[in-house]
Amino acid sequence: MKLKFYNSLGNELQEFVPLRDDRVSIYTCGPTVYDYAHIGNMRTYVSEDILVRTLEALGYNVERAMNITDVGHLTDDGDEGDDKMLLGAQREKKTVWEIADYYTEAFFKDFDALKLKRPTIIEKATDHIDDYVNFIGKLEDKGYTYQAGGNVYYDVSKFPNYTELNRLSLEDLKVGARDDVVVDKNKKNPFDFVLWFTQSRFENQQMRWKTKYGEGYPGWHLECSVIAMNAFGPRMDIHCGGVDHIATHHTNEIAQSEAYTGEKWVNYWWHAEWLIDKQGKMSKSRGEFLSLDYLKSQGYEPMDYKYFLLGSHYRRQLMFTFEGLDGAKEAYSKLKTRCLALDPPVETDAYYDEFLSQLANDLNTANALTVLYKCLNDKELSSGEKAFALARMDEVLQLGLFEEKELELGLKEKIEAMVEERNQAKLEKDYAKADKIRDELIAMGVSIKDSKDGTTWALN
Repeated sequence: MKLKFYNSLGNELQEFVPLRDDRVSIYTCGPTVYDYAHIGNMRTYVSEDILVRTLEALGYNVERAMNITDVGHLTDDGDEGDDKMLLGAQREKKTVWEIADYYTEAFFKDFDALKLKRPTIIEKATDHIDDYVNFIGKLEDKGYTYQAGGNVYYDVSKFPNYTELNRLSLEDLKVGARDDVVVDKNKKNPFDFVLWFTQSRFENQQMRWKTKYGEGYPGWHLECSVIAMNAFGPRMDIHCGGVDHIATHHTNEIAQSEAYTGEKWVNYWWHAEWLIDKQGKMSKSRGEFLSLDYLKSQGYEPMDYKYFLLGSHYRRQLMFTFEGLDGAKEAYSKLKTRCLALDPPVETDAYYDEFLSQLANDLNTANALTVLYKCLNDKELSSGEKAFALARMDEVLQLGLFEEKELELGLKEKIEAMVEERNQAKLEKDYAKADKIRDELIAMGVSIKDSKDGTTWALN
């Protein structure tokens, strides 16, 4: 079975053909760790996880690298705006190093809560200063850089294919530029970007390193190229990220990387669409935003949100509402209850190829869920065969469909005592009491299944 997905470089669905038979190399843009990840950020990581697990299900050995941006990312994808790390430090009256460590840990807490597979390689931007300097040096030797106002710039006029990915003319980019940012007068043209800053306009800039280009810090775009090449060499299969990175960040990555190597860098550019609300794209720059912890505080589990995401295609904008999340929570609860009530698994190949074919067709998780329900409702399959087939599907989706909830101390004993009391009431033909206990159990989130072998229960 072949995988097809949308390649932003070429603007079409393409069959995936890896560079090597023994490995698929994937790079995913990581978080900027100055605040909690919002649920829109996490949508991209959930979709990337489906890509990785689908490749693995199809038999590929996947190596994935991801950066942790703990320096140099401004609030604008170009070289304008405020320093995100400095903003976080000022907001919380901590050092930027403390901010980076705290929010890196918080990010991976969310990552794990959503059952996402951690990348093989995870690198902090601040661990590669010497590599950035060497990278800039080679670009300088090849004539792609210039220095002005104490900073080192990449000259996009030296790279003819600069707009190949974003498919925009430079004039279109200029028209689309924001009016509320301070223009860098040192640039030869507005699309050039900084490789190394020494003249920072930010007060109390704490992250600075002494190099041959002066004391300063790297531009944001540089870290992804360097970390990816350190991981995979001059070429790799897939580069992932959000659609908001196409116009500037990923375009700049291509320009500097292919100038550095002299050859094509990435074969497939994969992008996930925005999560939006009634105000538009969900982002931290708007002020208040929704985090996974906030959803949990409102009574939602991470899997409720993940189920909500998987019901839509990753290349479509998804409107977030709490009404929609309520629907996903209810549907997921019912699905998990039915899965936990199934008999012990009995091996079968039923539905797996049909399920995988939906994911192989541009990662269509909504259709994959439809196949899952089709299997669950198949009257020709035994309960055990359904359990086996659905568990195989859940190895890719990672919804935890067969995971029992951890019970609070004493809760298991209480539930079992109530189940036994209900069974006794039924034996005594006190059906009103049995029904009352059943209703109390359901209100506690406990599902009951009666069979000839006895009564079993599961926590929803």
